[in-house]
Amino acid sequence: MTTESQDAAPAFGSPELRIPDALRGPLKEHIEELRQRYLDMGWGGRGGFGEKPALVVIDLALWWTKPDKPPMGSHVDPIVEATCVLLKAARAAGIPIIFTTYDYDPADPPTPHERKCTPTITPQDAGLMDLDPRLERRDDERIIRKKYASAFKNTNLHENLTTLGVDTLIVTGVSTSHCIYATARDAAHTFRVVVPKQAVGERCELLHEVNMLDIDIDLGDVMELDEVVGHIQAQD
Repeated sequence: MTTESQDAAPAFGSPELRIPDALRGPLKEHIEELRQRYLDMGWGGRGGFGEKPALVVIDLALWWTKPDKPPMGSHVDPIVEATCVLLKAARAAGIPIIFTTYDYDPADPPTPHERKCTPTITPQDAGLMDLDPRLERRDDERIIRKKYASAFKNTNLHENLTTLGVDTLIVTGVSTSHCIYATARDAAHTFRVVVPKQAVGERCELLHEVNMLDIDIDLGDVMELDEVVGHIQAQD
């Protein structure tokens, strides 16, 4: 897959939350310098693939994939399309596939977090927690409805994966700095974590870049989409 230019704006996210064009190149160069410094200190080793991968698709529901539903929704079509490529490969190889979405309940009491992020969802929006139809989710593919950023917190995802004998978790979806990062963090000490570079994203370009670096040096392997597809196909 062709590597994008250091100066190119991402094909996803919210235009108003992008890095200024004049800063993008220097910032990405600095991120690569930081990566090398961590490598020199012994961080950022490769976990690699194990023998039994599973694919978890994080929060590609309409609440996030419809750009006309701010502040959560943004343009993430490239993330959905890349995830569909992985889904096709995973289905052909017969590896487990799990989706997540938010467990919205209008009866939930307010939380302290709402002082940081004003809730905009209403009972009329509940249908937006349905998965994006482009994913073509099948009846035998699990949906986990979660209250928190991590797909592991207060769910039985860990039990599901261990029951299936999974040792490698391929994490896709949104948003990089929240649910992707939190899921990778909770998975890292039990499973090998793989994050396909083109299949994760979010609204804010800067938060995406910083958290992708953090994941790659500490939690899992950030890999090119084509490389991950090749590993999945080897399971077939």
